[in-house]
Amino acid sequence: MKILGFILMLLPLAFQSIAQDIHWSQYNDNPIFQNPGNSGKFKGDYRFYANYRDQWRSVTKPFSTISISADTRFSENPKFGLGLMVFSDQAGDGAFKTIEVQAAPSYQFKISPDSTHTLRAGFQLGMNYRQVNMSKFSFDAQFDGIQFDESLSTNESFQNDRKTNISIGTGVVYEWFQNDRKRISAGVAVFNVNRPNQGFYGTKVLRDPRLNLFAKGQFKVDFDWDILPSFQMNFQGKYKEIVLGSTARYILIDRLGEYRAIYFGAFFRNKDAGYLSVGVDYQNWYTGVSYDLNFSKLVPASKARGGVEVSIRYILTRFKPKSQIHRICPDYI
Repeated sequence: MKILGFILMLLPLAFQSIAQDIHWSQYNDNPIFQNPGNSGKFKGDYRFYANYRDQWRSVTKPFSTISISADTRFSENPKFGLGLMVFSDQAGDGAFKTIEVQAAPSYQFKISPDSTHTLRAGFQLGMNYRQVNMSKFSFDAQFDGIQFDESLSTNESFQNDRKTNISIGTGVVYEWFQNDRKRISAGVAVFNVNRPNQGFYGTKVLRDPRLNLFAKGQFKVDFDWDILPSFQMNFQGKYKEIVLGSTARYILIDRLGEYRAIYFGAFFRNKDAGYLSVGVDYQNWYTGVSYDLNFSKLVPASKARGGVEVSIRYILTRFKPKSQIHRICPDYI
């Protein structure tokens, strides 16, 4: 109930002001972007993610987003985690580019002595850089009476076409863990707490705080099958995103150090799109692909085509030999 109260307390932050952050369809495969409390929340020593999204290619210049992240736990004290995320996003005719670099330290608290219930809190601090290429736009002065001529002067003077800001976020993730095939986790995070100014010129354009809520589970259906339902909500100014769905996992082999599994998923994003996903586990590697089917008011232009997204994960686990105690035999034996 304390966690629910904390979530309700943060809800008003979601409904203040206009700019939007990027979003991912495979939100469970970009954990640091989802919540800084996810840093270090995995089984292994080092975790690496690469994500790519391409959308609206059928409508305008494609919106392309690339993200790379890595996180770990400190071997001296596994309660401490640290994550690093870098993403680049380019959108529209003006090649509007956003680059973010975020560091995300975290710390885990035990709610129960046996670690069945845990809480991991995280903090995010980083740099946000935005740039727009004004030369890619067309202006009235470039119309010669018949057509637009890019060689003509725009007769426009732009003081600035780039902006750099500091962004701050925080989050907490709760997990109930029984075993590797039966677990539930939920989290709440707030980003852009400091509301950085994104305006290129004199007018202030404050970046709205973004509230993220998520919950997911993993449940064993039978010997080979698991079901992994999840949902995520994002609130940022007038923008609202609610996604829910589920993935099914079929384990091909899991014995003697060999592991293979395949995934099939279907998700729904409110008033916007539905999407399908497939994925493959191969030892410590995972690769997932999803495709959005758009059914919003943009359908006449998009022809129901949304975007494709790819995610890759690798978990590095170092070999830890068992310590052996050797006894020295006395000389008389």
